[in-house]
Amino acid sequence: MSDRRPVCVIGAGLSGLAALKKLRDRGVEVEAFEIGSDIGGNWRYGNDTGRSPAYASLHIDTSKERFQFADFPMPKHFPVYPHHTQVLEYLEAYAKRFGLKGAIRFRTEVVSVNPVADDQWDVELRNVETDEREVRSFRGVVVANGHHWLPNLPETDGPFEGDIVHAQEYRTPEPFIGKDVVVEGVGNTGVDIACDLSWHAKSVTLSTRSGAHVLPRYILGRPLDRLSTRLSSRMPLAMQQSIYSALLFAVRGRQEEYGFPIPDAPVLAQHPTVSQDVLRLVKEGHIEVQRGISRTTEREVVFADGTSKRCDAIIYATGYRVSFPFLDEDVLRVDDNHVDLYKRVVPPDWPGLYFVGLIQPVGALPPLAEAQARWVALLVDGAELPTVATMEAEIVRDREALAARYQDRPRHTIQVDYWPYLDQLNGLCDLIEG
Repeated sequence: MSDRRPVCVIGAGLSGLAALKKLRDRGVEVEAFEIGSDIGGNWRYGNDTGRSPAYASLHIDTSKERFQFADFPMPKHFPVYPHHTQVLEYLEAYAKRFGLKGAIRFRTEVVSVNPVADDQWDVELRNVETDEREVRSFRGVVVANGHHWLPNLPETDGPFEGDIVHAQEYRTPEPFIGKDVVVEGVGNTGVDIACDLSWHAKSVTLSTRSGAHVLPRYILGRPLDRLSTRLSSRMPLAMQQSIYSALLFAVRGRQEEYGFPIPDAPVLAQHPTVSQDVLRLVKEGHIEVQRGISRTTEREVVFADGTSKRCDAIIYATGYRVSFPFLDEDVLRVDDNHVDLYKRVVPPDWPGLYFVGLIQPVGALPPLAEAQARWVALLVDGAELPTVATMEAEIVRDREALAARYQDRPRHTIQVDYWPYLDQLNGLCDLIEG
């Protein structure tokens, strides 16, 4: 490789570390910039970036065997579903094993990324401690700063004198002891927080506009995600849905009998909510389930069906907005969380700009981010992309396939299926490497 100019990596969380390692494996000169004072991103509890949504009781919702990088297994003594502190421990060990920290400049914010030529990007950097700024030139930029940092906080319709927080701010149940709490949203985070609060708050109400299919962490004694294989992923979707529906009925009966509403769409048509506890807690009366919030009064929440509930605090577990404040809209436009990227990685019109980790998988992120990073390293090293027209046509087909498969929700705009996407990326890499 003749071009020794460096490539810029934005972020030193899970995806940034994967990108940094794969680029260096390929012999690419690379520098990473992290706004926080250490690695880990979302997995660093209380990160001084102020952006980590990790709460004290958080465990990953995929098994460790699926979560780990291909060339760096998680320790055998870790539980099946590791705690967030163990995930950070794992990432620290990964960075140490492959000598990644020396290539990262911490407490450095990327202010802007601007294309100068086909093979040059000017990156404005700001020292968070001193506010000093500089502009550096790179031959490529890998964006790996994550998409769980800008809260999607709905406006409250009506006066409310209680506390309103986004799930990103939630850490422990102590501030809510003895209070009536409404949690809006029944994704993994909302359900986790409701379960966490159920032993401490005076009352906990889960509010949902559409319901959710709740999947247990274990089915027939096996981690849920171990039931998904390459073979099963190749079955027709209707067959996969029938199998999962039958298994769910066998292990816990009809979900509605617990008092938890299901959506109109079938299982696997939305990102799954994984919880071993919430159905039981609803059934036993520790958590109440209501329709979505319609409006508020000074001390009450009024739900879509007209019922109301006294409330001291509302926690919005309503997801995040995809945003890249350092990129001009002329470079990358985000439309209601839609980002047009070829293979979820490459914007067709901008050679040298790549994204790693901008996906919401049905399954674990690390192996997919690792595969994305492997492909990016090959592209940086000279591998060719299809024509712009070809890439744009595939982006349109991917959007259509996504719309046919999943409910029309902002959370599904970056959704991918684990095995098909992993095999697609690895196939691209294998073809390039021969």
